[in-house]
Amino acid sequence: MEAKAIAKYIRISPRKARQVADLVRGKNVAQAEAILKFTPNKAGALIGKVLKSATANAEHNLSLSKESLYVTKIYIDQGPSLKRFKPRAMGRADHMVHRTSHITVVVGDREEE
Repeated sequence: MEAKAIAKYIRISPRKARQVADLVRGKNVAQAEAILKFTPNKAGALIGKVLKSATANAEHNLSLSKESLYVTKIYIDQGPSLKRFKPRAMGRADHMVHRTSHITVVVGDREEE
């Protein structure tokens, strides 16, 4: 059985978030939470919140114990980009692209393997 949580339109670049997601893919939930807690990136806290939500979904909706859960899938998809202009010298303007991400975490039971 699997439980899933999704966070959409998160203001972080997907490339930066994927580096942190690779750290916890396939790990036990308790181990993954410990890794994310001590990861010095913005993505660590954001992915940690989604992981806690997926764990709560598994415990509440599927009656699974937290000790037997592990991260089966975690993926970061690109969301819409916010396009802005930054004024520069001599009347010029540079364009800035603020990227967003959709974070999906799926936790499952070890007995499925």
